[in-house]
Amino acid sequence: MSTTTAPSVGEQEATRDDTRRSRVDLGLVRDYGVYVALLVLILFNVIFTPYFLTSANLRVQLVQVAPVVIVALGMAMVIGTEGIDLSVGSVMALAGALVPLYLGYGVPVAILVALVGGLVSGLFAGTLVAYVGVQPIVATLGLLVGVRGIAQLLLGGQFRQIDSAGFNNLGTGAIGPVPVVVLVAVVVAALVGFLVRRTTFGRRLVAIGGNPVAARLAGLPVRRTLLTVYVASGLLAAAAGILLTAYQKAGTPSTQGLLMELTAITAVVVGGTPLSGGKIRVLGTIAGALLMQLVGATLIKHDLPQSINQMTQAVIIVAAVYVQRNRGGARR
Repeated sequence: MSTTTAPSVGEQEATRDDTRRSRVDLGLVRDYGVYVALLVLILFNVIFTPYFLTSANLRVQLVQVAPVVIVALGMAMVIGTEGIDLSVGSVMALAGALVPLYLGYGVPVAILVALVGGLVSGLFAGTLVAYVGVQPIVATLGLLVGVRGIAQLLLGGQFRQIDSAGFNNLGTGAIGPVPVVVLVAVVVAALVGFLVRRTTFGRRLVAIGGNPVAARLAGLPVRRTLLTVYVASGLLAAAAGILLTAYQKAGTPSTQGLLMELTAITAVVVGGTPLSGGKIRVLGTIAGALLMQLVGATLIKHDLPQSINQMTQAVIIVAAVYVQRNRGGARR
């Protein structure tokens, strides 16, 4: 007969210490890993990528990442409520399709109509999630398909060139040395950061994501907050679509914003916002977007195929979700 010896008190303490140390290590990676990875990638490019530090290259990288940052910030708020918004890329396409249709009435009108398109899309998604009770992934997946279909219908599925200098200046112009697109992204980041950290709405948002049942029992306006979050995501996606349309000088409903939802989710998760909700990291989301932009740009500059870029992003997503898993598990 075999006997099993119970672990001693010292062994139990050692096991608990190892567990605590592992959690601390994962916590550091979760909170600061994106900044370390971004710094390492920048140093790599400084050393091995020709002309990386030229003003022209830095401008291109910032202009290209700005729409991603704007969309990712809206996605971060949605994920903070333990939701998801798969419709953001299609909303960008819708905004890009509405702009050329209404430019004849003036640039402000065209921009306003495009933003209203994003607002209506977000309002529809938020209503399904908050009031009808549809799962966020299901509600926004339907919009992903339907909204892009509307965008293609508006322009007959065709590429539409935009010759308005006043509008195109939003994508290609600059105020001093800083591109307009980048300035808009900075303003949006500041507003979202203030909203999340300094307002009652932001505290409600995080509370709902942390424990929706407790938030409801505490009397918080859960439905109204969820509706507002999805409307904000739709508006930010439309704003990004407007800027991208101005940069490309064309409305391209079939391809504009394609897979942007995956890029935005990656930036949010890599930046330290857990998919389980209850926390929003604004600076981390921005760093995550910059990291993904530089990963793609680095691979391109070193003549690696697009397939390698896609596989690299997949590895980053899996690694980020792995690091985040303990936070959600502990809370539940």
